Amino acid sequence: MDADINFYFDPVCPFAWMTSKWVRQVQAQRDYTVDWRFISLRLINADVDYDAQFPPEYDAGHSAGLRLLRVAARARAEHGREAMGPLYAAFGAHIFDTAPADEHETERELHRRRGSRAFVEPILAEAGLPLGLTDALDEESWDEHIRDEGDEALALTGKDVGTPIIHFQPPAGVAFFGPVISRLPAEDQASQLWDHVVALASFPGFAELKRSLREQPQLTALGINADTTDQQQDWHGGSRRQKK
Repeated sequence: MDADINFYFDPVCPFAWMTSKWVRQVQAQRDYTVDWRFISLRLINADVDYDAQFPPEYDAGHSAGLRLLRVAARARAEHGREAMGPLYAAFGAHIFDTAPADEHETERELHRRRGSRAFVEPILAEAGLPLGLTDALDEESWDEHIRDEGDEALALTGKDVGTPIIHFQPPAGVAFFGPVISRLPAEDQASQLWDHVVALASFPGFAELKRSLREQPQLTALGINADTTDQQQDWHGGSRRQKK
């Protein structure tokens, strides 16, 4: 697919979701085409000791993301790349833009539920896709395709990154991790931010601009609405890893 933007996402990453909503703003304003592609946090961290490196709920969260990507991979194979935009939008809306249904549910339980048939079937129906695609949740045969696409993304940026990865004007155009944003820009700021990011990333000598002091993403699932400026947190290494 020849697209203006290749956007590599993991459906359980809140920062990827926030960035994707901004990219959809830019897409509408600039009439860009977007190819929504896969990168699995669980697969790119396959060699990481989760117990030592991450908080206890991360393994379940990243594993749920991989299960959802299996469904997306099968949906793309059987229903075309055009099915990915609506499917990712439905995933994100249910995961991040919906308040938790059970306030007593633990974070680990929540993540496991997100990788279940009961969670995925209504999302498929919303995206106009067959419910039988839920069979792919347990089909590890899709992992190779997902891993290859993640490797494709990391070849563009280097390995010490997460999600999302954006490739603008492929194959020769600029690629970068992020940008990591905690809030959605106003409509009149969306394209301006895009131009600044692309201009910075286009400089051949540019490597990194980063701050780990950031607010929580303004997402309903995290209990933060778009009208709230959340208290800033110091995110170690840009993630929740316990050790470098």
